[in-house]
Amino acid sequence: MGKVVVVQHAACETLGTIADALEDARLEVEYVRAFAGEPIPTHLDEAVGLILMGGPMGVYEQDRYPFLVEGMRLIEHALAAAKPILGVCLGSQLLAATLGARVVKGPQKEIGWFPVTLTDAARADALFADTPSSFIAYHWHGDVFDCPSGAVSLARSALTECQAFRYGTNAYGLLFHLEVTEPLIADMVRTFAGELREAGLSGEEILRQAERHVPDLRRIGQTVFRAWTHLLKT
Repeated sequence: MGKVVVVQHAACETLGTIADALEDARLEVEYVRAFAGEPIPTHLDEAVGLILMGGPMGVYEQDRYPFLVEGMRLIEHALAAAKPILGVCLGSQLLAATLGARVVKGPQKEIGWFPVTLTDAARADALFADTPSSFIAYHWHGDVFDCPSGAVSLARSALTECQAFRYGTNAYGLLFHLEVTEPLIADMVRTFAGELREAGLSGEEILRQAERHVPDLRRIGQTVFRAWTHLLKT
């Protein structure tokens, strides 16, 4: 049985439906709760892949959150070892920054349910070839990144030019959230209620829309995450 290391940056930002794909593939999961002070490994010698989840901090806040530096070093190790990577939200920003891309605050926060459109390149991508060309995804981010040099842009939204990218054949960054479940969203809404108030957004409305959009997003996520597990050498 292969093992996947999962770096968690916030208690409420869990694997969601990614966990189902890992379980179906009979993969062991090693959680690293960086937000709780658990040390991030220095290598992936005993693991077949790396997943980095979201969090409220920014890549540029490394002085405040030293584990971000440790996470980027682990990404470098995974890239050098050609081990598959999946970065979600903050995880995608860390991957982009490790690859030399600019990560900055966006012109406005993108929080809630908004369409994502795949690029032409995504139609031939191992993860996205069998997904709709456009779908409603869940978003919660204030930072954006340029598509890293040498990477392939896979998706965009009205506010964000690069919503997903692939570097090489097996390193993926997804700024939007495909993994969410209704309980996961409810937990995020509770945890980050202050951020919603500051942005003038309604958590109740986000949850109402979740009832409509989560079922479709779950199906798309199943396709994408199962395809990612197929990249792992177990």
